[in-house]
Amino acid sequence: MPSNDVERIAAIEDPYQLLRVATERLNAAQQEVTELSRLRRRVIQELHAQGMSYAQIAKEAGLTRGRIHQIRHTGPAPEGAFFGQGTITLITPLKREARQARPVVAVEDVAAAKRLEDLARGFDLAVELEHVPLGGDVNLNRPNLVVICGPRLSTVMGELYERDPVLEWVKQDVWTLHDTRTDERYRSGSDDEPARPIDYAYLGRLPRPDGAGHVLVFTGVHPQGTLGVVRLLQTELAALWGEVADKPFSTVVSTEYEPESGEPVKVELASPLYLHEEG
Repeated sequence: MPSNDVERIAAIEDPYQLLRVATERLNAAQQEVTELSRLRRRVIQELHAQGMSYAQIAKEAGLTRGRIHQIRHTGPAPEGAFFGQGTITLITPLKREARQARPVVAVEDVAAAKRLEDLARGFDLAVELEHVPLGGDVNLNRPNLVVICGPRLSTVMGELYERDPVLEWVKQDVWTLHDTRTDERYRSGSDDEPARPIDYAYLGRLPRPDGAGHVLVFTGVHPQGTLGVVRLLQTELAALWGEVADKPFSTVVSTEYEPESGEPVKVELASPLYLHEEG
């Protein structure tokens, strides 16, 4: 029997409206199938990690062992949910050009966004791109946001970072990251004299201003740190997902980079991986 949605769409008399509505509903249904497949694979992995065999899982779920094994090894990987579900919105900042005061996007931010977009699409996630406008007024009260922006370019983002119970941005002569638990201070090597090819970045998932969800955020003290976070996500996402899943957290990422190109050569966590208590 057709669903109520199908019956409602089939009853549309205008053929162009029918085509539009049917396409929108089909896209939504395809996203639902992707996320259900991801969730199903995630549950099987978690049960198996707890010590259950595929045969035991199959028996309890009323499926064959072969089907459980197939689900476990096919479909979208569970760690893609680190970014969100369905369609994620990836936001990078606009900056004012020094000479002509035009809004521009930093080359490093473009590279970071493109690499992250490719990574997310590899997990069968749809990606929409936006910019934090000049002035930094961005709406964070939306689901599935990934924002590459620090407090320097946006007061709104600065207020979001202040919700972190452990790590804080500090502006004195230069911007640094401060771990309030260990009192460790992370200062970019490019701000030292002589300069060193190492940068630090913030990576975390913080509560939205409206309290109705979370925002995944990251940025380097300088652009090299931002590229380092993307490299970390490209290489260590499964391990990171295993530690934090979709819970709020924060950490400092260290990036050693090639001085000429700014490309990361060694990326690792510089601070503990802090899970935040909610409520």
